Amino acid sequence: MSSESDSPTPQTPPAQPAASQPKADSPLMEGIKTIGLSVVLALGIRTFVAEARYIPSESMLPTLEVNDRLIVEKISYHFNPPRRGDIIVFHPTEALKQQNPSLNEAFIKRVIGLPGETVQVTGGRVLINGQPLEENYIQSPPDYQWGPEKVPADSFLVLGDNRNNSYDSHFWGYVPRQNIIGRAVVRFWPVNRLGELGPPPSY
Repeated sequence: MSSESDSPTPQTPPAQPAASQPKADSPLMEGIKTIGLSVVLALGIRTFVAEARYIPSESMLPTLEVNDRLIVEKISYHFNPPRRGDIIVFHPTEALKQQNPSLNEAFIKRVIGLPGETVQVTGGRVLINGQPLEENYIQSPPDYQWGPEKVPADSFLVLGDNRNNSYDSHFWGYVPRQNIIGRAVVRFWPVNRLGELGPPPSY
């Protein structure tokens, strides 16, 4: 009688190769990815949400001084039209480009006349539909006469707060709504004048 068992001898299963781990990116590649994502997010925010702007001229004195830094938000005008008194940033209009074909820098001015309103500048005052506009923010009363003119549909009359030293609507006409980039809402530099920009004028 054989001393060996008739039962089959257990077989040891072959070893399975360990699951391969994904290869970690090098620190350089991780840095490149982080920078790339940051750039994409920054471009998205600048294009659709808000952007920073600086003031290059004295046309908005005394409200805004040369080299002031502002935040310009771009969302609200998708839902509501600009209001009188808003300080807006806009692309040059066709009339501006005709006067200066090389002009491509954005402008910043204050909305004064709304679509359908009749605006006149006379006697050192702005009149809206014959009613004087109360403006406690201008550098000095305008020393020119303009209008009366009716603001076209979907367009805005804009003036600089430094009325006698501003290249604005009384020179080249109205700003179509489609040219508006956004609304200046906060000054963040210099820090001693940090804060929201003032309330709209009344008449």
